Amino acid sequence: MRQISVDTSGAVVMVAKSPQVKVRDRRTGEIATDAETGAKLMTVDVMFAANEEVEILSITVPEPGITGELAMGTPVALTGLIARPWENDFNGQKRHGIAFRAVAVTSLADAAARPKAA
Repeated sequence: MRQISVDTSGAVVMVAKSPQVKVRDRRTGEIATDAETGAKLMTVDVMFAANEEVEILSITVPEPGITGELAMGTPVALTGLIARPWENDFNGQKRHGIAFRAVAVTSLADAAARPKAA
């Protein structure tokens, strides 16, 4: 499946909703895990502002990749962000969208609060 790297260097990114456990199957409550590492997957909603446009993106990230306090409004850095188009049939209806995944979501609030060396 095609993956597209997303350049975040010119974007302002802030937490819109604190990390939540990603559920694989809502009927059974099964938690989603990373296929390679087995780590629990989390979903973090972020406000992504770039090129005079603002969007709320829901980003999947392995739990070990979440660092720092990620409360609403916290500025964050997204490491290894990719976009992956998807399409499926559900009850005879075609659905499609873009899934976002990152290696890490890191709070920038701690770095901003630290005094800078002279």
